[in-house]
Amino acid sequence: MALTLLRRPNDQMRLYEMANLAHQARVPTVVTNDVLFHTHDRRILQDVVTCIRHNTTIDEAGFVRERHADRYLKPPQEMARLFVRYPEAVARTMDIVKRCRFSLDDLAYQYPDEVSVPGQTPQQALETLTWEAASRTYPEGIPDEVCQSLNHELSLIGRMNYAPYFLTVNSIVRYARSQGILCQGRGSAANSAVCYVLGITAIDPARNSLLFERFVSEERGEPPDIDVDFEHTRREQVIQWVYEHYGRDRTALTAVVIRYRAKGALRDVSKVMGLPEDLIRTLSGQIWGWGRKLDDNALTDSGIDLSDRRIRLTLDLAQCLIGVPRHLSQHPGGFVLTHDRLDELVPIEPASMEARQIIEWDKDDIDVLKFMKVDILALGMLTCMKKGLDLLADHKGQHFTLQSIPAEDPRTYAMIRKADTMGVFQIESRAQMSMLPRLKPRVFYDLVIEVAIVRPGPIQGDMVHPYLRRREGIEPENYPTRELEKVLRKTLGIPLFQEQAMQVAMICAGFTAAEADQLRRAMATFKNTGTVSQFQRRLIEGMRANGYPEEFAERIYQQLEGFGSYGFPESHAASFAILAYSSSWMKCTHPDVFLASLLNSQPMGFYAPAQLVRDAREQGVEIRPVCINASRWDSTLEGPERPDGMFAVRLGMSLVKGLANDDAARIVAARASCPFTSVDDLWRRASVKASALTHLAEADAFRPSLGLARREALWAIKALRDEPLPLFAAAQVTREAEEPDVLLQPMRDGAEVVRDYNRLGLTLRDHPLTFLREDLQARDIMSCRQALAAKDGKRLTVAGLVLVRQRPGSAEGVVFLTLEDETANMNVIIWPDMFDANRRVVLSGQMLAVKGMLQKEGEVVHLVAKEITDLSGLLADVGNRSLQNVGIDLQEPRPEHLVIKSRNFH
Repeated sequence: MALTLLRRPNDQMRLYEMANLAHQARVPTVVTNDVLFHTHDRRILQDVVTCIRHNTTIDEAGFVRERHADRYLKPPQEMARLFVRYPEAVARTMDIVKRCRFSLDDLAYQYPDEVSVPGQTPQQALETLTWEAASRTYPEGIPDEVCQSLNHELSLIGRMNYAPYFLTVNSIVRYARSQGILCQGRGSAANSAVCYVLGITAIDPARNSLLFERFVSEERGEPPDIDVDFEHTRREQVIQWVYEHYGRDRTALTAVVIRYRAKGALRDVSKVMGLPEDLIRTLSGQIWGWGRKLDDNALTDSGIDLSDRRIRLTLDLAQCLIGVPRHLSQHPGGFVLTHDRLDELVPIEPASMEARQIIEWDKDDIDVLKFMKVDILALGMLTCMKKGLDLLADHKGQHFTLQSIPAEDPRTYAMIRKADTMGVFQIESRAQMSMLPRLKPRVFYDLVIEVAIVRPGPIQGDMVHPYLRRREGIEPENYPTRELEKVLRKTLGIPLFQEQAMQVAMICAGFTAAEADQLRRAMATFKNTGTVSQFQRRLIEGMRANGYPEEFAERIYQQLEGFGSYGFPESHAASFAILAYSSSWMKCTHPDVFLASLLNSQPMGFYAPAQLVRDAREQGVEIRPVCINASRWDSTLEGPERPDGMFAVRLGMSLVKGLANDDAARIVAARASCPFTSVDDLWRRASVKASALTHLAEADAFRPSLGLARREALWAIKALRDEPLPLFAAAQVTREAEEPDVLLQPMRDGAEVVRDYNRLGLTLRDHPLTFLREDLQARDIMSCRQALAAKDGKRLTVAGLVLVRQRPGSAEGVVFLTLEDETANMNVIIWPDMFDANRRVVLSGQMLAVKGMLQKEGEVVHLVAKEITDLSGLLADVGNRSLQNVGIDLQEPRPEHLVIKSRNFH
């Protein structure tokens, strides 16, 4: 029986009676503490967390709060003093400690058997599958080096008893492909020849010298980790197949511990403290994305009195919550499979998503316990490519797979070198676009380097500029030994990949494979940076002992230390480079198909549909608006085919905000026999509610085929009613009186554009800044196209809508903005001091004017900000503007405000 102080009246009498009751029942007593926090001064934070859990404020919490600060972790002496009358109950706590001998090593985890062929062991089945697949992969004969790799890998897999794991992944991939689901393995598994011939990964070991020890190592004795990406719209189908195939009692997703970041902590604590919502929004709006600290300097610009006692306490408590676990979530796709019941090893709980279940351990716990995990991940670009390949086959009769897309296409690489990569996988970001004209990719391996080099590790390790100088022939390559040349020659003597760092450590410093893998683990983490420095002495002394110059050893160490911020594996980069090239080829050769598939795969990537549509129009693609008689749910291609092989892209009804898929399906089905002739005809035949028609009318979907402007369509919808018509009256309804035609005032051009953006997220009419150009010229603000043509070093001012904000961790506080006007985009660099001085404007402004100095390096152009002005107020007047004022003299009665949602990355 537990004896606990509750700090309530008659505590001692209650303990006395409980001890007597235990004695009468011959039950031993033990002292407990019922701890909630480690020190007594955390009581107030405990109250805050309790209020968050109960969704109440501190003022209304009442007895939900702790009544005292006694539930802290007390030292043994204090416990002995508090329970001095019950020494045997205090001593018994140590008896319980001595009996608690359980260790996690006692968990007998066993991977489920995968038997593909009856009578064969998993190892025999894997070997049979591998050699059969190798013969199909290399019909002209398996190369000798591939044979050696397969024999080496299969023998190691056999010794480590990993064959069932490979068979499981192979089964999942085979199921996906049997259902027409595009998938591709990535990560360290791409180092494996077995994974390649089985079709799990797409990196040919005959063309790439990869490191199998990066994937499976006998010394470290850890299970392999194969990541497989699937189409993000169909991954759930694969996940449910895994549950059903292996059994829900033996399968579950791993958990993820979600921790508080600055913005979330501030919002939750502010609600507990009873701050009004507008004040909470103002405070949290000053914090960038996933910030991990609360800086008073960042909040002073908000105009809020930070010395106010309640606000000061809110900020202090929020700071204490940062990094504290908030809740248990589910891993994106990490599955744990067992031979016996999984709940005998770890508790299982239902996930918030329907038909999913998770275990209560996260992936780090799984790694420590050496459980095998299968990662079933989602990738938007695979969805895009699958839809694109299907459109290509259906409309142009060209049948391709990811593997059969023409390799090393010169036109594709020419487009990549111009940084015309908006929408392309991995190489569409600001940093990647700036690097492409410098790196000038011409072959596939150049793309592998491009994907990997624009990462925090190579940037902070000072590898980017030396590599570019050597690539341009400005700086000579330097290899102190021939062994090192074999490792670094393909990257011109600069270690860019994790595998190279491992090989350099093994060759130059005498690391064992296990030590090199520890180094790799230190480089792979970006949560605990600084761990690479633990290897400094071992690296430098080992290189010095092997005859390498001190200067060279220091430089190699500094470069490897940069990997501590996030080193990138070559195998991962190669897997991503395949998709980068495939999507680039699609954009270059079939921009119409590429746009339609991108729109049908949203949300994904750096850019919103408005920018993707604009980019496609500049490529010569004809875009047709949403139409009730022509659009389907997805965007589609429409004929006739032009002489250059391109089709028009018809925007789909999925872009219409508020419209349900079911309503769109009814409309498409109802018009199969003949097109709609009026709003009333559509309403009767499709049986959709007037609210759905209103969404379509707001999106101007009645104009293309019926010729009804927004207001005319909305007026016609007002006459409809959703209640069911009387029996037999639905077929023929007579009007009581003929209504005269109403002449509605046409909307201004600007109002049409505003409605387009607010209802579709894009417009096929004029750009919003077209209506503001005279105002901008009066302020001496030039267009982005004029700025791009100006000379290097010129001071100028541009203005535009904020499309993208970026603040990479490797940029040391520098913010990158992308502005868009009616002529072009402009990339802006904001230094940390400039950002701090204009934090509110930069974070919240929808339209900014930036005065600064132009920087040009080849085809790369940036504007370095010296002065930033918020022009968002001008956008409010776009609805009252018109390029043709004929017959429109009145202002819009209630003009809508243009809402531009930027995409922010951190």
